[in-house]
Amino acid sequence: MYICICNAIKETDLRKAARQHRGGAESVYAKLGKRPNCGQCLVEAEELITEERDAMAQPAMVA
Repeated sequence: MYICICNAIKETDLRKAARQHRGGAESVYAKLGKRPNCGQCLVEAEELITEERDAMAQPAMVA
């Protein structure tokens, strides 16, 4: 799924960049070589970045 239509940033790419780079959405976009254009995606992007980082901080559950 595309998170940012203006820059063609996919959710998977955003999550991967969030794991590799600190900062908010604009900083993570810069890591991808992009910058926000219209800004409509920023709230959702911030939520995904937070979600990804929170998941990284949780210990893995063993089944």
